[in-house]
Amino acid sequence: MGFDLSEADAANELMRLAKLIAHHNRRYHAEDAPEISDADYDALVRRNAELEAAFPQLIRPDSPSRQVGHEVAASPLAKVAHEVRMMSLDNAFADEDVADFVARVRRFLALPEEALVAMTAEDKIDGLSCSLRYEHGKLVRAATRGDGQVGEDVTPNVATIADIPQVLKGDVPDVFEVRGEVYMAKADFVALNAAQEARGDKIFANPRNAAAGSLRQKDPAITAARPLRFLAHGWGAASAVPGSTQSEVMAAIAAWGIPVSSLLVRCESVEQMLAHYRNIEHQRADLPYDIDGVVYKVDRLDWQERLGFVAKAPRWGIAHKFPAERAETTLEAIDIQVGRTGKLTPVGRLKPVTVGGVVVANVTLHNRDEIARLGVRPGDRVVLQRAGDVIPQVVENLTRDDPRAAYPFPDHCPECGSEAVAEEGEVDVRCTGGLICPAQRTERLKHFVSRGALDIEGLGEKTIIEFFGLGWLESPADIFRLKGRRGEIVGREGWQDKSVDNLLAAIEAKRSPDAARLLFGLGIRHVGAVTARDLLKRFTSLEALREVAAAAHGGDAEALADLTGIDGIGPAVAEALGDFFHEPHNVAVWEDLLSEVSPPPYVVETRDSAVAGKTVVFTGALETMSRDEAKAQAERLGAKAAGSVSAKTDLLVAGPGAGSKLKKAQELGIEVIDEAAWAEIVRAAG
Repeated sequence: MGFDLSEADAANELMRLAKLIAHHNRRYHAEDAPEISDADYDALVRRNAELEAAFPQLIRPDSPSRQVGHEVAASPLAKVAHEVRMMSLDNAFADEDVADFVARVRRFLALPEEALVAMTAEDKIDGLSCSLRYEHGKLVRAATRGDGQVGEDVTPNVATIADIPQVLKGDVPDVFEVRGEVYMAKADFVALNAAQEARGDKIFANPRNAAAGSLRQKDPAITAARPLRFLAHGWGAASAVPGSTQSEVMAAIAAWGIPVSSLLVRCESVEQMLAHYRNIEHQRADLPYDIDGVVYKVDRLDWQERLGFVAKAPRWGIAHKFPAERAETTLEAIDIQVGRTGKLTPVGRLKPVTVGGVVVANVTLHNRDEIARLGVRPGDRVVLQRAGDVIPQVVENLTRDDPRAAYPFPDHCPECGSEAVAEEGEVDVRCTGGLICPAQRTERLKHFVSRGALDIEGLGEKTIIEFFGLGWLESPADIFRLKGRRGEIVGREGWQDKSVDNLLAAIEAKRSPDAARLLFGLGIRHVGAVTARDLLKRFTSLEALREVAAAAHGGDAEALADLTGIDGIGPAVAEALGDFFHEPHNVAVWEDLLSEVSPPPYVVETRDSAVAGKTVVFTGALETMSRDEAKAQAERLGAKAAGSVSAKTDLLVAGPGAGSKLKKAQELGIEVIDEAAWAEIVRAAG
């Protein structure tokens, strides 16, 4: 395999991959809060393996190829050392990978080409690995995998899982550790999330997260209330093994009363293995639990022993992963949501279906044109996939030819009844009601207090909707008048003296807000956080900006040139500003707000630094600061913070998860540093 990389570039990428994969391992295994899909994670691991194969001299001590799971995070659960290490499996992604796996087994064992190499094949459940230690047939300890060597003691919790017997049936070895997956069935997951939502509790992202969070509870009563299940797939420490093959031992485990997959079969050729893989893949959407592939294991245990292990995985087993998943379901309804800019967004309500490990019940249909392109109507049978294995999308309408009328996209706002139109050259339909539209008002209020805008802690979506419904919040200025309703708020359910005082203190702390944040918080179309800062750097005060925007709207060519002369500010931004300040109701909201707050003149204090005069782009997930904070730092250091990579970019700061921007920067030969190196630049500038 060839790479257009120097050894130095390869070493740099391997360093980033080691940090990035370790981060995602921690999020998945230790914190039960994955940030990326399994497919994206697998792609990172594949890239690391490819680089290590091409540059074996660069393999790092902390290489992901040497790691299993992740060390146990801070937890109230006791730590448990595994007598026999709990390993992970290497992955196969194509049929050729499976054939290569069987060929490697033959070569290692020096078997002739005609020798039968039997394998077991079973579905790979997407759950939480767990080891059950039985002594004289009685369950004495249960532990999570952790980092493979040390896990968490979850014995009291496992005792509440009906699938797991406390005492095994029949003739059982003195010591036998059953290993498998604790999981939550799809139907149980949907019911649990519905109950959680009804109580106002945490909603789980997918069944795997729900299972992990439920098993790793300090209070076993919480675990007992969750519908957990278990399927065995192997074993660890054992005083004796009841069979000479994998399939025989798994049959014995099932006979003892522990659930084993009904899809576990013995295959005698690569063709049979792949045929069973296709069979399981076909059943995937209809199985009661989530799976992400098929596991093959050499059947003969004496051959398993001879094959042994590599750094983190057995040579005798491999996981054949599924490609990014598609699923079929029914589009039950189409709802129209109105956003803060008045955009009417159609949302498809689906019969819930699992796609890529996530239960999907809603999907955006984007706009009127997309509905027409797909020809979707309520009642249609549709095919879903997760774009980038993250965002669900409809990719096919299986019943578009059925004789039913097309979906009538509304021409009036469903919230306020105002006319809904698409401007010339645009596909999006927008409500013309502006601030008289309740949907736009609540969405704009949410945006106004969001982190990138005024960032008022304690004033979240639920509270805004509650106070809006009571008539207490009609516009941003009303937020600052809530102190006059303290007694009324305290009297409401969920509000105590301390929580009300904390909220009012957070509001009062924003009486002199940053002018750029205030401008961004108004939700003017095309005016994002960076654009707001660029505008205020040029005009320093909101009143000066208003004057030039109004003049430009009135046809003043000099004022328009003053606006569009700012780098990154085009005619669309100038028009949006002019339109905003031309509307009397917007001016009334604006003046009312400024009667309550007093933003100081906007001043960007810059200082000499290594990046002064340079263009800096931030990408990936920054771990020690927000993206806005990083951009503000760049501006204080005299740099320009841009949003995209181009030939004019001087420096890319890449955090975990960096993707296309990092690739483009490498192609253009742009200097790339990580977040720690950026912090050094900031510190050096004082």
